[in-house]
Amino acid sequence: MIRIFDIRERPDLQKAAVDYFWQRWGSDSNRNFYRDCIERSCDTQCDVPRFYLALEDDQIIGAYALLRSDLNSRQDLFPWFACLFVEPEHRGKRIGALLQDHAIDQARQKGYERLYLCTDLTHYYEKTNWSYIGKGYSISDDETRIYEYKVEVPSDDTYSDGK
Repeated sequence: MIRIFDIRERPDLQKAAVDYFWQRWGSDSNRNFYRDCIERSCDTQCDVPRFYLALEDDQIIGAYALLRSDLNSRQDLFPWFACLFVEPEHRGKRIGALLQDHAIDQARQKGYERLYLCTDLTHYYEKTNWSYIGKGYSISDDETRIYEYKVEVPSDDTYSDGK
C-alpha cells in the first residue's frame, strides 16, 4: 500500500528526505540548500513550503513539494508543484498521477485556486489536466514551460441566506 505524507509527520525520515530530494534534483554543491529548505519547512507555521514522500513498505518510491516559488522570474504565480519524482522501477503504475492528485488536494485544503509547475516535459502534464500557459526563464536564462491547474475549491455554503 502506498502512503503519502508530509515529512513533518515523520521527523524520523527528515534526513532521508533531504538526501532523497537532493540526490534526485540537486548537484554536488547544493546539499545544504535542500537540507535548509526541508528543515525550514518543518519549522514554519506557513502552509508552504511542504515536502511530501510516497512510501511503499517503508521504502521511498516517490516525492513532490509545494513551494512558494519554483521559477524566480514568475514571482506572481503561487504556489508551485515541484520536485515530482517516481523511482524508475515504479513508473507506469500511475504513482505520478497519485502524487499530483495528492498535491491538488493539499492545495484545495489550503484554499488555493490554482497550482503551477514548470518543466521541460511535453505531453506528460496535459494528460492529468494541467494547462500550458506559456514560457518562463530560469536565472540561467534557460527556457521552461509553465503549467497551471485550476483547483476546485469547495464553496463555503455554511452561510446560507435562505434563498
